[in-house]
Amino acid sequence: MAVLAVMTACERTPVIPTPANESDAKYVGQAVGNFTAEEWYPGGLLGTTDNVTEGCYEDEAPAVAQQGLISQFNHGEMFFERNFTLNTAPFKGLGPASVRKSCLDCHPGYGHGKWQNVYEANTSRAFGNGYLLVVYYANEPGSNDGAYVSEVTGMPQTMAAEPFLPPIDESGISIAWIPVSAMESGLPMTFPDGETYSLQYPELTIARSAFNTDPNPYDTAEEKGLTMGFRLESTIGVIGSGLIDAIPEDAIREQYRSEAPYVELNPSFWDKGANDFAAGAYYANWQAGENGAGILADGTRVARGEFKPVKRFTYAMTRGTLQDGAGANAIWNITNVSRPDRPFLYTTAAWAKKMSETPSVIAAIRAEGESSPYYVDVDKDGTVTDAEIAEAVLALLSPSTNQFDNPYHNFEPEMTADQFYDFMVWHRGLSIPRARNLHDEKVQKGKTLFNQIGCASCHKPSWKTGDDNYWSPAMNEGKPLPRYANQTIWPYSDFIQHRLYMKNDIHGTWCRTTPLWGRGLSAVNTGASDRLHDCRARNVVEAIMWHAYSKQSDGYKSAEQFYNLSKEDREAVVIFVESI
Repeated sequence: MAVLAVMTACERTPVIPTPANESDAKYVGQAVGNFTAEEWYPGGLLGTTDNVTEGCYEDEAPAVAQQGLISQFNHGEMFFERNFTLNTAPFKGLGPASVRKSCLDCHPGYGHGKWQNVYEANTSRAFGNGYLLVVYYANEPGSNDGAYVSEVTGMPQTMAAEPFLPPIDESGISIAWIPVSAMESGLPMTFPDGETYSLQYPELTIARSAFNTDPNPYDTAEEKGLTMGFRLESTIGVIGSGLIDAIPEDAIREQYRSEAPYVELNPSFWDKGANDFAAGAYYANWQAGENGAGILADGTRVARGEFKPVKRFTYAMTRGTLQDGAGANAIWNITNVSRPDRPFLYTTAAWAKKMSETPSVIAAIRAEGESSPYYVDVDKDGTVTDAEIAEAVLALLSPSTNQFDNPYHNFEPEMTADQFYDFMVWHRGLSIPRARNLHDEKVQKGKTLFNQIGCASCHKPSWKTGDDNYWSPAMNEGKPLPRYANQTIWPYSDFIQHRLYMKNDIHGTWCRTTPLWGRGLSAVNTGASDRLHDCRARNVVEAIMWHAYSKQSDGYKSAEQFYNLSKEDREAVVIFVESI
């Protein structure tokens, strides 16, 4: 009964916010109170949709229509929304292990993933499960630092096409939500006016038996004297990504310089002595090349240092250009769809080896016979042995061989260059919904308080885009993408990593400041208002108070000031955050 009570308490009933005040129409585009006229348009005139109702996250930016790219946008949208299958073009992929069957599974309503208390990737009740598993060798028990395991992919897969077994069996994954009994910082969990708040965090476990790899990562960890570590990271919303891509590198550099005297920045990204970017701040998707050259995702060979966009995407800031960013990567590896610039599968050698050694896999391929690509007569002697089937499985599934010519590589890229181009038009063309209720005195007061208590130090309100001379893959052959030149935008993020030191924190501790624009419309678009990297915060108040969990947190002083506000003032901050 106690367990049932905890589970019931954790179930989420989303609170749908009050729709934007109908009187908005009289004020949109006008300066009101402490808001300028342009703050109604967080994405600028080229990147903002006036739609603030259900489905607004799906709208194309005005730039798409103005630049004649509506047809490409609509076609590209299909690849985000449709389920991929093993053999139905143009939605062909999943081969033969995958994370999800569609992008929309992880991004419900194009927004942030939803809170989950079970890990399921392919069931109706798991729709909106944006969780990606983070599996690493923990430097010490319970640590959130350590290298990713090599036995599974960086985005670990829990789905596989028959007859293969998934790299991680979902039945061996458990999520427990633990209530916080006390703040490490010492702040009470009751506000001075008597109102209480509650926090919870996930504990993720994956059984040794859940891994279908050889070696099993548990064995590798033990050999290295380490322990296994697990974390959850949920997907972020995809809206407005093209606008972020249009922010000039120099502007981001100046933001680092403005913060460096006051807060410790990730030394992998910022060289404090040189007062400039460190090598780790620059992105290039390097693969093994000849004569020391690097190979970009589109196959272009460049000398190290020639291609250096500054990282600005994902929690861990692993991506520096949208056209080779999180979405461009995910359309390939989440559904395992090969394309001309990535004509190979997203797998690991440990999984390929295990599948080649699994009797049920070999038997199923033998039963399928010549219709299977793994049923290969290597010796050309008219017979196919189990050893030959195993050899074919190992060769075709191994990442070290499936990207090069070999006797078993008999597939063509599943997504064409033209289809990927349309997908990029869609991804770069998504708008941001306009702000709401800026004429409301409570929202205006919330803005003043947001700035007074220091939230804007990290959640930097506005940026100015530059000429937006974006990078594009060579296979796009110079085809245009939506551009957002010289726009004032209001994402409310500094696009820098900070540390909050939360209980069971994000892997690596450092996490990019999440943009706040449009998040107040999450519930009407996705059915949930969950926040933070693993959906632990059920509302804005919980998200803020997690910033105060530890006195080490970069956001502690601001969150402490929020804690000491009156109930009326706390509500003003919340409604402001929900309105921008």
